[in-house]
Amino acid sequence: MADLKLTDVEKTYGGTVNVLKNIDLDIQKGELVVFVGPSGCGKSTLLRMVAGLEKITGGTLEIDGQVVNDVPPSQRGIAMVFQSYALYPHMTVRENMAFALKIAKKSKAEIDDAITKAAKVLQLDPYLDRLPKELSGGQRQRVAIGRSIVRDPKVYLFDEPLSNLDAALRVATRIEIARLKEAMPDSTMIYVTHDQVEAMTLASRIVVLANKGISQVGTPLELYETPQNEFVAQFIGSPSMNLLAGKIDTPGKTTKVTLDAGPSVTVPIATDASLSGAQVNVGVRPEDLALDGAQKMYSGHVDLTEALGEITLLYFDEHGGEAGVVAKLPGIARDLRGKTVDLFADPAKLHLFHKGQTLRAPS
Repeated sequence: MADLKLTDVEKTYGGTVNVLKNIDLDIQKGELVVFVGPSGCGKSTLLRMVAGLEKITGGTLEIDGQVVNDVPPSQRGIAMVFQSYALYPHMTVRENMAFALKIAKKSKAEIDDAITKAAKVLQLDPYLDRLPKELSGGQRQRVAIGRSIVRDPKVYLFDEPLSNLDAALRVATRIEIARLKEAMPDSTMIYVTHDQVEAMTLASRIVVLANKGISQVGTPLELYETPQNEFVAQFIGSPSMNLLAGKIDTPGKTTKVTLDAGPSVTVPIATDASLSGAQVNVGVRPEDLALDGAQKMYSGHVDLTEALGEITLLYFDEHGGEAGVVAKLPGIARDLRGKTVDLFADPAKLHLFHKGQTLRAPS
C-alpha cells in the first residue's frame, strides 16, 4: 500500500476555467480519506486526477515518493470503483474478477488464489458462478470492489459507489465497506461521496472541498466539534448548524453577545478587545438545543414538527431576523406545532464566527 502527497495541485479547463487550486494534502498508508463537498466542488475531478483520468494542470502528485503526473493510469497501481458497477453481463462473478488478471497474463494458480481471498473477504463465495443479473445491487457492488481487490493495488479509489443503491442497500453496503477496511488495515483508500453520513462513518479523515480548494481536513469528530469556518460548520451535521446573528458587547476571556433575535448570551470563548461591537454569528447545533437549560438562546413560533420516533425536529418561523432555526429534540415531543417555544443551550456547546471564520471552536 502507498502514501500519497498532493502539492499545490490545480485543475484548469481550456486555460481559463479554474476548478481546483492550491490543493495540498498528505494521505498516509492505511488511511481511508473521504472527499466531501457540494455538487460541483471538484471532488470527483480530484479523484480522477489521482487516478490519471484527468491531467493535472499544476502542482505535483506523488505516490510513495514518486511524482506520477505523467505516469499512465495503468502504471500508477490504482484500482477504481465507480458509481456504476461496470460488470460484464455475460461473465460470471468469477470471470469478472479474473478478467484484469488474465489481461496481465497471471497464471491460473495466481488468479484462483486472488479470487478465493477476495471472495472470502467480501463474502462472495456462494455467488462466484452466477451472472451479474442474478445478483442484488449490493452484491454487484461487492463484485466491483472484488475486481479491484484481486489486483492488489497501491491505492483504492471509490467514486460515489453507493449512489445507485436504495436507502436500505446503501446502509448495508456502507457497513460492508467499513468491514472491508477493517479486514485490510494497511490498504490506502480515497472515497468520494456527497453523503456526509458515509463520510462520518467510514473516514479516517475527511477532506471538505469548497470554493475551488480545501476548506478543512480532519477526523470526523474534529470537523463536527471544531469547524474552522461557517461552511464546514453547516456542511457537517444534519440538520445544519444554526447560525444566530448578533453583536459582541463585551469581549474578554468569555464573550457576551447580544443576538439580533433578542437574548444576550455568554459564550465561553476568548475574544480580543478590538472585536467590541463586531458583528458575529453564534453557532449552535440543532441537537444542542433543548426546552430547558442553562442559557436561553432563542424564542420562536414552531411552524412544523417532524416526529421520527427517536427524535423530534422543530422548524421555526422567521423571527427576529433569523430564518430556518431548527431544534432536534430527543424522543417524542408532542403538541408543539403552532406554539411559541423557548430554546436553551449549554454555553460550552456554542461556536462563535466572525467574517465566516471561527474565533475559536469550543473545547
